[in-house]
Amino acid sequence: MNGVLVLDKPAGFTSFDAVAVMRGLAHEKKIGHTGTLDPMATGVLPLLLGCATRACALLPDTEKEYEAAFRLGYATDTQDATGKKTAESGRGATRAQVESALAAFRGEIWQVPPMVSAVSVGGKRLYELARRGIEVERRPRRVTVGRLDLLSYDETDRSGTLRIACSKGTYVRTLCADLGEALHTYGVMTALRRTRACGFTLSDSMTLPQAKTLAAKGRLAERLLPVETLFSGFPTVAVSPAQTVRFLNGGALDLERTALRREPEPVQGTFRVKGPEDEFLGLGRVESGQLCVLRLFRRGE
Repeated sequence: MNGVLVLDKPAGFTSFDAVAVMRGLAHEKKIGHTGTLDPMATGVLPLLLGCATRACALLPDTEKEYEAAFRLGYATDTQDATGKKTAESGRGATRAQVESALAAFRGEIWQVPPMVSAVSVGGKRLYELARRGIEVERRPRRVTVGRLDLLSYDETDRSGTLRIACSKGTYVRTLCADLGEALHTYGVMTALRRTRACGFTLSDSMTLPQAKTLAAKGRLAERLLPVETLFSGFPTVAVSPAQTVRFLNGGALDLERTALRREPEPVQGTFRVKGPEDEFLGLGRVESGQLCVLRLFRRGE
């Protein structure tokens, strides 16, 4: 089975748990995912099956979208509601104050990764150190928050919901903690749902019970999306039958002999290469006037 299955990950499952379950349902040993979701989080988790696993390192850096619930007034060692409470404050905030504070977190910002995270420092995962009670200095990292909206806020309960569109590597729970600090109190993330990843949305997703039902009926492949959907943001170039054979054998193609020769500006970047009958052959990269093989995705592999 080669392609993409988009799972609506349930709470309580790690991304690796989800992969293990789907490996059994799909009867496919080669399965990977495109980005880790914490166990408490739910939502869009694209799974790569078969030859699609080779796409992981080539995926474009697209924004991810989330809906996150937060609460002000206390802090935990994990920056979310699953952790141990470490501090508390009776200070409140109005909706207007929360709206005003959010402005500082839009655009390019700096974040310090939380200790309970998969970031490596000195060859060790931070969460491994955190389990041993060790806290180390972490370097701030630049991330981009393209959208940050306050969907709801209860001033009495000091809790609300955010809609966030952000770059890869952004920690939403850190955003909630930093929001609390900006309001001169504390903040934690209480729930997280990913609504978009790698261009896929919840409408493309299936729940685990739905996947089990389809697998029992031998119909799981009906939800399989082509590998090419992972690269829909890249432009395409069509090649001839002879060029298809050369490209699939690893040979570079002269740009002057492809459809790209008609481009008025110098051609550069990565392209989806399409053979006869619109078949997706793989990805090509323009180098020194040639379309070179970046990665092949042969049908049936």
